[in-house]
Amino acid sequence: MPYGMNMLLWTADCTGAEFPPLFEKLKKMGFDSVEIPIMAPDSKTYAKMGKLLDGIGLKRTAVTVLSNDNNLTGADKKQRQGGVNHLKAVLDSCQALGATLLVGPIYAALGVFSGKGPTKEEWGFAVEGLKQAAEHAKKTGVTLAAEYLNRFEIYLINCSADATRLVKDVDHPNFRMMYDTFHANIEEKNVAQAIQTCAEVVVHVHVSENDRSTPGKGQVNWKDTFAALKKVKFKGSLTIESFGQKLPELAAATKIWRKMFESEEQVARDGLAFMKSQWEK
Repeated sequence: MPYGMNMLLWTADCTGAEFPPLFEKLKKMGFDSVEIPIMAPDSKTYAKMGKLLDGIGLKRTAVTVLSNDNNLTGADKKQRQGGVNHLKAVLDSCQALGATLLVGPIYAALGVFSGKGPTKEEWGFAVEGLKQAAEHAKKTGVTLAAEYLNRFEIYLINCSADATRLVKDVDHPNFRMMYDTFHANIEEKNVAQAIQTCAEVVVHVHVSENDRSTPGKGQVNWKDTFAALKKVKFKGSLTIESFGQKLPELAAATKIWRKMFESEEQVARDGLAFMKSQWEK
């Protein structure tokens, strides 16, 4: 089982000079990969990072989000086209980075609500835009994996069944979904059943505690989660996703208002030990 660390614990932009030493620390801890946030795509910048990570020996996945200006479900055609354009640009950066998987809520704007549930028209907009993005993903050798979020962060898809239906409607080999234990803890009635529902299309798992701190230190039903993943013979990777107070640009979604852990490195170290203990026992 490959184990990853999402860099959003530290920053939404890890292209700075202070991050190579951190990448090396994560490698020494025992991580196989890092999940790189790509909010401002730039192929040259991420090509350099890819070479750096090759030298360290870390594989990588990538994560991005959509805003109101590039919203695949927006009422304005310019918004929707902006969403497609953003995903295509991020996919180009993924190719340069050497990341073969791009994850996140890539179907609608994060934290933007209409005051009601998703409409058939919005669903159709998302499917149409994702089909275009998936075709570009095929050209770049990247797979898109849609992450369903809880009702307080997004409203198009909020559970495993929703995400599975979206994958089937997009109907493209380069479009799949991912499972996040934090969101599932809020939205699913039965985590084992939720994992079984998406078993054929899930390619990535975020290991995230109910309070976004160190995995294994909270109330997520880890026993049933890991048992279900093993039962469906999950073949993707397990990646820690925790958040602190260093992401003001995502604060509206993450809502971390107090310190949740000793240090970021403690979360990574203890979270990795927890994942390994659960998966390998």
